[in-house]
Amino acid sequence: MEMTEMTGVSLKRGSLAVEDNDSVAPAEEAKRQKVSECCLTTGRAGLENASPPSGENVLGPPGAVSAGEGTENSDARLEEEEEEEEDGLSEEGDEEEEAESFADMMKHGLTELDVGITKFVSSHQGFSGILKERYSDFVVHEIGKDGRVSHLDDLSVPVDEEAPSEDMLTVLTAEEKQRLEELQLFKNKETSVAIEVIEDTKEKRTIIHQAIKSLFPGLETKTEDREGKKYIVAYHAAGRKALANPRKHSWPKSRGSYCHFVLYKENKDTMDAINVLSKYLRVKPNIFSYMGTKDKRAITVQEIAVLKITAQRLAHLNKCLMNFKLGNFSYQKNPLKLGELQGNQFTVVLRNITGTDAQVQQAMNSLKEIGFINYYGMQRFGTTAVPTYQVGRAILQNSWAEVMDLILKPRSGAEKGYLVKCREEWARTRDPAAALRKLPVRRCVEGQLLRGLSKYGMKNMVSAFGIIPRNNRLMYIHSYQSYVWNNMVSKRIEEYGLKPVPGDLVLKGATATYIEEEDVDNYSIHDVVMPLPGFDVIYPKHKISEAYREMLTADNLDIDNMRHKIRDYSLSGAYRKVVIRPQNVSWEVVAYDDPKIPLFNTDVDNLEGKPPPVFASEGKYRALKMDFALPPSTYATMAIREVLKMDTSIKNQTQLNTAWLR
Repeated sequence: MEMTEMTGVSLKRGSLAVEDNDSVAPAEEAKRQKVSECCLTTGRAGLENASPPSGENVLGPPGAVSAGEGTENSDARLEEEEEEEEDGLSEEGDEEEEAESFADMMKHGLTELDVGITKFVSSHQGFSGILKERYSDFVVHEIGKDGRVSHLDDLSVPVDEEAPSEDMLTVLTAEEKQRLEELQLFKNKETSVAIEVIEDTKEKRTIIHQAIKSLFPGLETKTEDREGKKYIVAYHAAGRKALANPRKHSWPKSRGSYCHFVLYKENKDTMDAINVLSKYLRVKPNIFSYMGTKDKRAITVQEIAVLKITAQRLAHLNKCLMNFKLGNFSYQKNPLKLGELQGNQFTVVLRNITGTDAQVQQAMNSLKEIGFINYYGMQRFGTTAVPTYQVGRAILQNSWAEVMDLILKPRSGAEKGYLVKCREEWARTRDPAAALRKLPVRRCVEGQLLRGLSKYGMKNMVSAFGIIPRNNRLMYIHSYQSYVWNNMVSKRIEEYGLKPVPGDLVLKGATATYIEEEDVDNYSIHDVVMPLPGFDVIYPKHKISEAYREMLTADNLDIDNMRHKIRDYSLSGAYRKVVIRPQNVSWEVVAYDDPKIPLFNTDVDNLEGKPPPVFASEGKYRALKMDFALPPSTYATMAIREVLKMDTSIKNQTQLNTAWLR
């Protein structure tokens, strides 16, 4: 097994986005794909990560604040504005896209070298290829804890004895259903809908009552006499918050409380998708659960669970939404839990490859037999001129003024105009309320922090920072841990190569133990783990232990005291394998002429009966189609990096792509 160091690598073309296994990709496209507006408009929301530490650039709950910090009136106005945005009624900023230069922004971004990614495990010659020229070239299927790969292959709705009867489905006319749906979704100013009971009988009225409550959860009904005629009047029992808590609505006791379904999505990250679903269903996002987050620029298939929403209502969304499909419905007793998955199965197409068949064979055999260094990928560290690990380091140093400055100060590179103005206002006045007024969208971290500073004042920066959702705050310190880990692993491989040595760490169960001299031959590099710094880990018993200490000391941190006076920011640490060997690795090289054609079928293609693509023996271009499975919290881009021997940073790929386009 041979180890090589990263030097200048030729890459003729590169894409602008990278992908992570159950993590958050920060890259934003120049244009967001729109969903159909047959129901409600949507916006971004907070994002939780599948397995900490994880991703960055995460947006949290909306908020706004007026001038006059700490006053009762300003707090009241703040709560009103927060409530309005949470209801999805103030989404104006989400669809705004300015014509900024992504390439200019990335001139100030990070490279792999900046975050300690420097080594390769194999000696094969690299070659160029286009990573994610189309988001459909990157498909992720979740692997559940039982080893089953999630596929969308059934759109039917399960029928149980508690499902609405045929009478309940037909008793209302199409016009009545439309009026009730508009009432349910607050799409007009009506406060109630009255339905005349034709052929009045008690049985008929009962069926209408049941139909409205079953088909339009959140609506209550009553019977009224009007001028000698019977009417069933539907209304919102709890006003605008009627659907906030589905536990309030009737649900058959014999049916599991959670509807599990497979979500197929294109070009949306998981929490974006859940945000869309929750707005269309008029419920809070926190009634959804999932095992792992999937990134945006891909087609992903994963299992989702939702509390007390029927499969019928979910299936109806297939008529409303573009780039989403829901299916494989079932009712279960329990929700899903983060991390309860074996991993993800990837299908990746690298287009316009330059490698010979022999080079491809050597590279893929190496990936299959040896694997790749389990670096944290570039999306862990942010895309802007201020890396997330720098913010994390300042938090751990208890340097709160620096934390505020790093997040809010003007920065190099292109940004949305309103963010530039906000930063300039902050630098000029140090007035959080004034800077906040420059933001039309306050869901971003900058808006949340300014709102906190307006509320708590500059002398209570810890509380101000605390207004940012917890997962988003922890993302910064997890980014710093990842930065240290990457650098230390590169040093470990440089010092000792790709073989276990005495003093290395391996896991026995969940406990880390040292490799002793006499046991070295019992282990391989695939067994070796390295610690993320924290108060509950041990460090290797060789030179790398001192390297950890030196790195943290240089950052004014005490490796022997990783407890923070604020409990949330105390790092317990963790262990991570140094080298990962993907499972179920297969590949083929295909020839094609049209760069826009898909090179394999998706689940939706198969549902629609589309025949698989047929490839010619020769073509204008060649593509490498790869399939492999990875455990949670590993980065597919690091596997692809090992194959191509290229820098996967957005900065590098953007510059190369820009040069190629000229």
